[in-house]
Amino acid sequence: MNENISILISEEAICQRVNELAETINKDYAGEPLTLVCALKGAMIFMSDLARKLDMPVKFDQIGTSSYGDSTSSSGKVRLTKDLDFDPAGKHILLVEDILDTGHTLLFIKKHILSKEPASFKACCLLDKPDRRVIHEMTSDYVGFTIPDQFVIGYGLDYAQLYRNLPYIGVLNL
Repeated sequence: MNENISILISEEAICQRVNELAETINKDYAGEPLTLVCALKGAMIFMSDLARKLDMPVKFDQIGTSSYGDSTSSSGKVRLTKDLDFDPAGKHILLVEDILDTGHTLLFIKKHILSKEPASFKACCLLDKPDRRVIHEMTSDYVGFTIPDQFVIGYGLDYAQLYRNLPYIGVLNL
């Protein structure tokens, strides 16, 4: 392990919470077909683990945005780097996101997908960092963990494209 990383959320705690989120989503959708939209790249591992626990018919797509680059803070300007490959009109969409902090990215994606008239739209965020919220009305329908305002890595989250493969959520002490 890198001496500059301290574990914030263990691999075991993540596994337990993913199971709990899947139970709730299974109840909420009660077998209805669901399309999971992965917010690239940070939510890939989370979405993969979550999807395997869902009981309904599930389709996958991805959407890419950027607001960080190689920095540890958001620029506040979100740009689309990869659009959906399918038409979400009339489908139940669950956006799977790694982290909700300022709210800019979630608002951008939500508006983008809602403009295409899905049957429903909900968001599932692994991490919620409310102390960083700039768009205060932005919330997630499903939240894995609420965390303090620290720069986190692991379980899909990165710093300059590194550390995504860690099985836990850690704090990078720069």
